[in-house]
Amino acid sequence: MVDITSILSKASARAKVDAPSRKRAIEAAADLLAENYPQLSARKLFDELTARERLGSTGLGEGVAIPHCRIPCDQVVGAFLHLNEAVDYDAMDAENVDLLFVLVVPPEETTAHLELLASLARVFNEANNRERLRSCTTDDELYEQLVGLFSSQAA
Repeated sequence: MVDITSILSKASARAKVDAPSRKRAIEAAADLLAENYPQLSARKLFDELTARERLGSTGLGEGVAIPHCRIPCDQVVGAFLHLNEAVDYDAMDAENVDLLFVLVVPPEETTAHLELLASLARVFNEANNRERLRSCTTDDELYEQLVGLFSSQAA
């Protein structure tokens, strides 16, 4: 099981993010990651994340997306955003997205990448989990809730 705290720092979880479009949501996530991981470039992250989205939407459905990309970096890192308003994300179920877990993976981390995507999908697949995350009003509460959901999944 994945230890989400090794990938997501408390500073990389944001509740109530204003982003009126998929592009702005990805931009907000790229900025947040670059702010917390100075070795990462916000511009490079944005470019790589949007290039991945052009291959096909990372919207899972039920208002959740997991934008991800591979770029040279020291470790797997993530950002978790809850948007104030759901945005069109071209998801398979045509529902707008308000929960985004953005994942940045070193090119050589293929197994970790796939395991993490599967773990995230399991957590976000549960309606109760999504509702608990959507009810969070602060960054700290959002982070703690997600960490708790991962911990309960591991038990």
